[in-house]
Amino acid sequence: MGAIIKAIEYIYPNNKITNTDLSNQFPDYDFTKFEEKVGIKNRYWVDENETALDLAIKACEKLFLRFSKDAIDYVLYCTQSPEYVLPTTACILQDKLGLSKNIGALDFNLGCSGYTYGISLAKALINSNQAKNILLVTSETYSKYLHPLDRSNRAIFGDAATATLISFDKKEGVGEFLFGTDGSGYDKLIVKNGGSKFSYNPNAEEISYGTNNIYTDNHLYMDGPEVFNFTNEVIPNFTKEVLHKNNLNVEDISQFVFHQANAFMLNFMRKRLKASKENFFVDLEDGGNTVSCTIPIALKKYSQSILDESSVIIVGFGVGLSWSGGLIKINNKL
Repeated sequence: MGAIIKAIEYIYPNNKITNTDLSNQFPDYDFTKFEEKVGIKNRYWVDENETALDLAIKACEKLFLRFSKDAIDYVLYCTQSPEYVLPTTACILQDKLGLSKNIGALDFNLGCSGYTYGISLAKALINSNQAKNILLVTSETYSKYLHPLDRSNRAIFGDAATATLISFDKKEGVGEFLFGTDGSGYDKLIVKNGGSKFSYNPNAEEISYGTNNIYTDNHLYMDGPEVFNFTNEVIPNFTKEVLHKNNLNVEDISQFVFHQANAFMLNFMRKRLKASKENFFVDLEDGGNTVSCTIPIALKKYSQSILDESSVIIVGFGVGLSWSGGLIKINNKL
């Protein structure tokens, strides 16, 4: 007895931002080289009055075209773009979707590792007989945190939402997971103002960083080189630990699906792991880095190319600093 991933759906906002659009805003930067190296061609951003909850509702409704919402008995909502400081957005989502009131619903604030955490949490709820059909939702609108003159982050991050159904089943479709945390790196990817420690400051000073990038403490800041170093130092060996935990080797895995941060980083880690290109998913061209949404989007895309059940290692890593990963089995009916 165990848990299986039965379905995944995703949604992007309607507002498509191309590299041509960005090059018109930042004419001194070569977005052709950016596209070749990082692998991103388009990203999608919400409108001013559109929120992560709006996207989440659309992704869930897309899922409910295939599966009955009446079976849902738990909602896990992963976001760093909450509707309010309080209350919990998952509670609002339950009402907006018309789900049963006899369910559990909680938010968890994780970014790039959020989906892998969510799959493991869903498995634990099912294996402990607390739930049988879990709706795992990821939704992010990082575009709201980007300074208009922050060329680097505006090129990388996009908005999206996903909905995943994880259910009790006679067979086990979710294997063993491992986790990692290094909170000493909390300030490597951060929105400093707006919480209880530092209030939003309408007069926040503009700060320059990198090459012609600007942000304030009200906006997202990412120390790209430090995040890159952390990822490449930690994640390849961590992935080997995940394989060992599941009594598997690199050759036993149909596909490695990592958080889709950028193509250069992913290919660097693939070589460290000694995995083939065919067995290592890289696809950021349409959508970019959508934080907690990248892995479920990648899984959905990958599932459309397979004929039989596939063993997949999923690994998320980033803001926190946080990382997690594990084994799942999926088919082409996602």
